[in-house]
Amino acid sequence: MLVLAVPVVGFNEMFAHLIGYHLPEATWVWWVSPVLGTVIYAWGGWPFLTGAVSEIRSGKPGMMLLIGLAITVAFIASWGATLHLLDHELNFWWELALLVVIMLLGHWIEMRSLARTSSALDSLAALLPDEAEKVTDHGVEKVSPAQLALDDVVIVRPGASVPADGQVIDGSASMDESMVTGESKPVRREEGDHVVAGTVATDSGIRVRITATGDDTALAGIQRLVADAQASSSRAQRIADTAAGWLFWFALVAALITAAAWVMLGMPDAAVVRTITVLVIACPHALGLAIPLVVSIATERAARGGVLIKDRLALESMRTVDAMLFDKTGTLTKGEPTVTGIEPTQGYTGDEVLALAAAAEADSEHPLARAIVGAASHRNLEVAAAGDFSSSPAVGVRATVNGTVIQVGGPYMLSEQHQDELPIAERWRHEGAIILHVLAEGKVIGALRLADEIRPESRATVQALHAVGAQVVMITGDAQAVADTVAAELGIDRVFAGVRPEDKAAKVKELQQEGQKVAMVGDGVNDAPALAQADVGVAIGAGTDVAIGSAGVILASSDPRSVLSVIDLSRSSYRKMKQNLWWAAGYNLISVPLAAGILAPIGFVLPMSIGAILMSASTVVVALNAQLLRRLDLRPEVSTRNFTT
Repeated sequence: MLVLAVPVVGFNEMFAHLIGYHLPEATWVWWVSPVLGTVIYAWGGWPFLTGAVSEIRSGKPGMMLLIGLAITVAFIASWGATLHLLDHELNFWWELALLVVIMLLGHWIEMRSLARTSSALDSLAALLPDEAEKVTDHGVEKVSPAQLALDDVVIVRPGASVPADGQVIDGSASMDESMVTGESKPVRREEGDHVVAGTVATDSGIRVRITATGDDTALAGIQRLVADAQASSSRAQRIADTAAGWLFWFALVAALITAAAWVMLGMPDAAVVRTITVLVIACPHALGLAIPLVVSIATERAARGGVLIKDRLALESMRTVDAMLFDKTGTLTKGEPTVTGIEPTQGYTGDEVLALAAAAEADSEHPLARAIVGAASHRNLEVAAAGDFSSSPAVGVRATVNGTVIQVGGPYMLSEQHQDELPIAERWRHEGAIILHVLAEGKVIGALRLADEIRPESRATVQALHAVGAQVVMITGDAQAVADTVAAELGIDRVFAGVRPEDKAAKVKELQQEGQKVAMVGDGVNDAPALAQADVGVAIGAGTDVAIGSAGVILASSDPRSVLSVIDLSRSSYRKMKQNLWWAAGYNLISVPLAAGILAPIGFVLPMSIGAILMSASTVVVALNAQLLRRLDLRPEVSTRNFTT
């Protein structure tokens, strides 16, 4: 279209006169602009003309009708001047060409932005391998991931992608999950752990039993969420659409008043020129781009950062939240027991007590046993081999370590051995911790404190939320003592303890009735009613459970600081929306009166050419301003630093 527009502009008499050059005297020169201009109007203007017809049929005038009206008026006026039926000043072929080209440029910028957003979906789809190595009775068979069924076993070699969601049944590997969760560090996955389609085994091979395929995988769920977010409407976008409709009537009335005023002044030719200029300048294309571009770019940026915006209204509302309600287990804490304290008796060190307990628990599959063994491994302790292992439910375990009988258990075990618990146990019990004692040859040598470990990022999250003026509330089904301990350590403002999952929504409503705008952050399963009740529902740690219908925002990472990334994105996108709306609407409100000739009494009349250029410039400015949102860094640590410094 630009190739056609260049000769239309270059061979236009009015443009040549404006710039100050002379056209050849040949007759054909006169017809270059009309002929090519007609092609531009019919071909380049077709999207706007058909859009205008659709708006007329639906009874909802908007920007397409205004654009179609402007180029049609310019087209008719230019042909009138070309055929000497109207004044030669109405030869607007170059303005028509410029208008259509710039409008198409604006559409191209918008489509390019939307294409980039859609590329997030394409890149997610590209994470799946082309082939999967399926284990069969006859060996290993290469198949398409689409051919995999539940309970199939596949081999994932070092550097290869997982073809479908599954459970590791053999081997262990460091998995690169950054494309799904946004977390940059590899995560160790061992036997029994779940892995997600599209993640990469970085250092060793594993065997995986398939637990979900096709549309049921986490990756497919993420794709659906991104697609839904792109298709969803937003409050700001509806405001922009409404404003475009009002602008149509504003432009139409302004054009009629302009025409009547200039005709009454005895200048009908000027009336036509001024009316056309008003219609051209009033084109709301910049207004139409102001919101969709910002929202589509924000959605794409979020998806690449592990934040999935399911509902655009949730993104817009996040900036106004003044009460952040966190579920405790699995959100502020890791949701699994961890050794949080060791109390040795005289003659032993904490590491010695932990190493002996880990040796005795090594063969147990109990979650507390795994926590003890994991704590010893984390401290790089040397754990001796144990023999004669036995386990008694509700009592504890017994094993022989280096010739010494080691027992680990609770109060029943102490009672059987006629031993007293250590004095510190009472304080630990008041804090809601699990207490296990370690015995050697029937004598107590130490005690272990186990509790749901607080995530290391939770404290920074609470501090940052306080910095932005939000009240932090914690809700949990745990006892009051446990909840108070966590709240005191994190500096949480308010605690709801002993709350059943079905009653959490009532607590959200209670906060709302106090006049607060509430965001609920939970695991997206037991918290579903509360997520739905909240002004903004945020499901955290949902990398393998992304099809959550009750949350507006899904955080693929388990890092609670990602909530700050959502707030940062909400504020930044809202700021861009406001800037674009003010620019687009303000430009029209100022330029239309000037185009109508309101300053004509003092000798200033906005030329049609300048009006077209200003209109086009406003569209480009809005589009470029929206693109600046791509510079936003949504890494949790960066958002946290932005709020606390």
